Amino acid sequence: MALIYPIRIFLYCLLFVFSLVLLGLTADRINYTTHLSNHDPLNNGHSFYDPIVAELLFSTLMTMLLVPFMCACVSTLRPERANPYPRSVHAIVKRRENGQIFTFAAEIATLSVLFLFWLVGAAVASSMWGDLNWCWHFHTCRVLSALVAFAWLGWITIFGLLATSVVYAVANGALMEPFHGVRYPRESGSFPQTSEYRA
Repeated sequence: MALIYPIRIFLYCLLFVFSLVLLGLTADRINYTTHLSNHDPLNNGHSFYDPIVAELLFSTLMTMLLVPFMCACVSTLRPERANPYPRSVHAIVKRRENGQIFTFAAEIATLSVLFLFWLVGAAVASSMWGDLNWCWHFHTCRVLSALVAFAWLGWITIFGLLATSVVYAVANGALMEPFHGVRYPRESGSFPQTSEYRA
């Protein structure tokens, strides 16, 4: 359990990277389908957009807004000897503790919503463009294949974050405690001096 803190930081950073890549892929797809030439064989040259691509675009934008708020990674070490883990910005570094929005319960609820958005996007995209080997020589097919792959990678990362947060909160009885996961009570005003997290 001692590795949960750096694992969460790593997964949040990874999720941001996957979201950034998927943002570019969805924007490329929307740009292509909304600006079709009259001679394009796709949809007889009539511009359109894929609703599932718009859903994935929305999911990535929401994720990219959430990740820096939750835990964008900074690889410097804390000067205190008591907590030798890498720190992160905003909620974790600033040790936000006031309000329900900074609890593990809020983090788990938010990740659950993102989990569903990404799952629907990845599943529908896979059902539509799951096997495009026959047109791999076209740029559009390569974009769609990459879009499906990164949608699943993002979903897997969110699943990992959700699992680690649930395990940490349950193991420490910290569901309604601040999600920065302070181990040592002297660094936090929220925990009595007798408590200590087991992670």
